[in-house]
Order: sequence, then C-alpha cells, then structure tokens
Amino acid sequence: MKELYLTNTQSKKKERFEPMDPNRVTMYVCGPTVYNYIHIGNGRPAVVFDTLFRVLRTLYDNVIYARNITDIDDQIMKAAKEEGTDIGTITDRYTKAYHEDVAALGTLKPTVEPKATDHLPQMIGMMETLIEKGHAYVSEKHVLFSVKSMPEYGQLSHRNLEDMLAGARVDVAEYKKHPGDFVLWKPSSDEEPGWDSPWGRGRPGWHTECVVMIESHLGPSIDIHGGGKDLIFPHHENELAQSHCAHAGAQYVRYWLHNAFINMEGEKMSKSLGNVKTVHDLRQHYRGEVLRFAILSAHYRSELDFSKELLDQARSSLDSLYTALRDSQDVQAESVDVRISPAFDALLDDLNTPIAISALHQIAKDLNKAEAADKPKLKGLLLTSAEVMGLLQDDPEQWFKTTLADNAIGADEVEQLIAERQSAKKAKDYARADEIREHLKEAGIVLEDSREGTTWKRA
Repeated sequence: MKELYLTNTQSKKKERFEPMDPNRVTMYVCGPTVYNYIHIGNGRPAVVFDTLFRVLRTLYDNVIYARNITDIDDQIMKAAKEEGTDIGTITDRYTKAYHEDVAALGTLKPTVEPKATDHLPQMIGMMETLIEKGHAYVSEKHVLFSVKSMPEYGQLSHRNLEDMLAGARVDVAEYKKHPGDFVLWKPSSDEEPGWDSPWGRGRPGWHTECVVMIESHLGPSIDIHGGGKDLIFPHHENELAQSHCAHAGAQYVRYWLHNAFINMEGEKMSKSLGNVKTVHDLRQHYRGEVLRFAILSAHYRSELDFSKELLDQARSSLDSLYTALRDSQDVQAESVDVRISPAFDALLDDLNTPIAISALHQIAKDLNKAEAADKPKLKGLLLTSAEVMGLLQDDPEQWFKTTLADNAIGADEVEQLIAERQSAKKAKDYARADEIREHLKEAGIVLEDSREGTTWKRA
C-alpha cells in the first residue's frame, strides 16, 4: 500500500500518516461561521481538505469527515440585530449560501456536518468536567479556562504564555484570574440569544464548540484536524487545551494541518482595504472549477496570490485539459487505478497539488500524441487522476459551451446559426456564411471546422 505523508503543525515535520484505526479514519475541519457569504480565503480549506478527503478515501475503506457549522456567534448576533431579525434567519440563509458555494467549488459532502446549537448539553457537560478537575472556574456568570492549570499550554502554536501576551493591546476583563484565560461560557442579556445553564442564561464560547462536536461525532481522539493558518492560535490551541485537560492528557489530534492565507493582488485580504472577494461574487464571473483549479495551483502551505491573471491562467489550463478530452471523445476510457498515477504520487507527498497538476498536463499531452491503441488507458488515467483532485468533472462539450454572462448568446442559438451557416455554404452563399462566423466571433464564439463538421467553444 502506498503511504501518505503530511506536515504536522505541532511537530513542524512531514510525517508518515498512520491512523489510529485503519478501518475508521477520522478528520475534522473547521467550517464557516454563517453570518455572511464566505470569501475566497474561506474557500481554500474547503477545497484543500476536500482533496485530502478524496485521497484518504482512495487509501482507506472508511473515512469519516466532519465539517461543522458555527451557528451561534457574536458576529451572527450582530448581523441579526442589524437586520432586525432572529439568528435562525441569518444562519439558515448563509448555511444555504455556503453549501451552494462549496458545491460550485467541486467539494464532496462531508460525512457529517454538526451544528453548534445542537450540542449545548454536551458543551455544558464538558465545562462542568473542567471545573471539577480544576481547569476552569466561574466568575461573574462566566466560565473560564485557566491556562495556568495546564503546563503544556501553547504546545501547538509553540508559544509560552509570556510570548502570547507580550505587546497585546487588550483590556483584561476583571473577572479573569489570568490575562490568558479564555471564555467557555458567557452570559446573555434579555435581548440576546441564550440557553439555560448552571451559571445562568448564556451562550458558549467558540473554542468549546468544536472540541465538543469532535468528541460527539468522532471521539475524544482523532486522526486529522484541519483549518486555516489563522486558527492555530487561539482557536485550535484552546481546543487542544480543553480536550487534553478533560481527558487526563489523552492525545486529542494526531496530525494538525493548516493551509496558508490567500492574498489579493499582492496585498493581504481585509475589509479595511476593501479587497475581500466572496466566492459568491467570483462565481458570477468564473466557473467554480476555475476557482478550485486556482486554489490548487499553489501548495496548501504556501500563500496564494489571487488575481485576474491567476484565474485566467486557471481557465486556460482547464481549457487545455478539456480539449484533450474533447479530442478523444470517441475513445472509450479504460478503468485505471489512480494509485498508478504520477499525479496521485504527488498528492501523497503532503498534497503537492502543483506537481499533481503538472502531471495532469503531461498525461493530456501524451494522450494527444498517443497511438490509437494507447489512448484508452491514457484517457482513463487522465480522468481518474483528475477526479481525485475534483477536476474535469464536466462534459467537455458543455465546458466550452457554458457561459456565465447573462447577456451572452445561448447554445441553442449558436447551433441554429451554425446550421444556417452550413446551409449558406451548401448554397454557395459564402458572404452569408462569413457574416454568421463574424457575428458569432463578436459574441465570443469560436468556430472550428473539420471534415467531421463544425464544433464551437466560447473564447
């Protein structure tokens, strides 16, 4: 069996992946806080860990992938207040939008998608356990984790308490025993959403939500925990602290994986710069597969500079790959085991998607040049290699005929004009035939004549 290697954030090393139980591989990835459309930076972990999910499913028979929905948060409450509605209206709307966006990015549905609000009793139970064991305390209707109670605190982010707090320009709440203590439960006012608890009406802290959902659906120890680099501290560090202390130091996660940031045109993406691009908006101009290809064009641990040039290059690369499939549409693809593919070998090496993409292009090149007898295997290899990356899932003809522009000429009209052009050529009305070609060209339609007939694609 081929082996998978992943870079573990905690050890800072590339390690051979060994699941606790090869018959039940577990992975959890932090999902969205559903108060708005996700930006392309949020889309990156969805694509990266979907690709890892596909690789794991190739290697193991049973992979349980959990990706949560955070549906209680101060940002959600703020959005609901601004709209004058309840949090359920906000979370339902943007959960639906999230599903539409990640589906467009070609991601598979996770095995389980827990929601924070479905796990309040379990969260309260964990807090009670931490209080009982001396790792948490109650102060002014808050429940807080005591960082000083855990000597190993900071082991994931490789920081000590002094480094974490040095230069931090924050007002330390009076109810905290130590400035680094973090909130597990906070009180809610009468106007705010809240749930009953032993400490009064309130709501959970973000860091508690994920650790409880992991334990509820995957168990107290899991194989892989993923998310964006920005989650290492404090979110994942604080998850680790709670699980470690609640379960007597038992290992919480075997492999921590984090993807790097996406920048926009060379600058950090931020609201203050006004350069935050949502997946929803980008989909109005680029197909989801183009966005996915662009995300996979860089290694997940490297920063990615998002730009029009990158997206145009991604679209051009996909055009090239789809052309190879369209040119071999009469070839019946052989069933090929993806584990023989050089693209898969690249993915086994810490998800090296740029090398895997290069391998796809080489296979397509070989397919274009191959003798007829070799084409079925090469086409099968191209398709199965692309599938494990979530690429080339469209019909080649449809790929070239689909457009996102509302005012673009439709496929039926193109076909009608091509038929009219063929009739004009038969009638030797070459002026009309040329007129139709020019009209289609101006509409962004490229005609390709051959002995078999005329095919078309959008420029």
